Amino acid sequence: MNEEQKSGATSPSGPVDDPVATAIMALLAESDAGKVITPESAARAYAEIRRWKIDPPDLWRRYLNAVRQQSIHLARAGRIEILRKGKPADPNNFRGVFRLRLKADADG
Repeated sequence: MNEEQKSGATSPSGPVDDPVATAIMALLAESDAGKVITPESAARAYAEIRRWKIDPPDLWRRYLNAVRQQSIHLARAGRIEILRKGKPADPNNFRGVFRLRLKADADG
């Protein structure tokens, strides 16, 4: 890890996202406006990017915790919403099953 990565590197266009966060944002961008995704689908999408021939079929399970952590990070930054039972949840205090969606516009 170089010094830029250790210090929370930024590029000229802004902070550099974690690869898991990038996968979450890409999956949300591909989905229809207002639609939700599951953490499982985000983990599966990321696992397919990283898959080797010898990896087990349930490789995606290894990435569920990373998806949860990056979801919290993105929600705190105001880029996505974490939903519990269809309603926005506090990213600092939620438990159990959750879904993700892009942050709704304030004027929409």
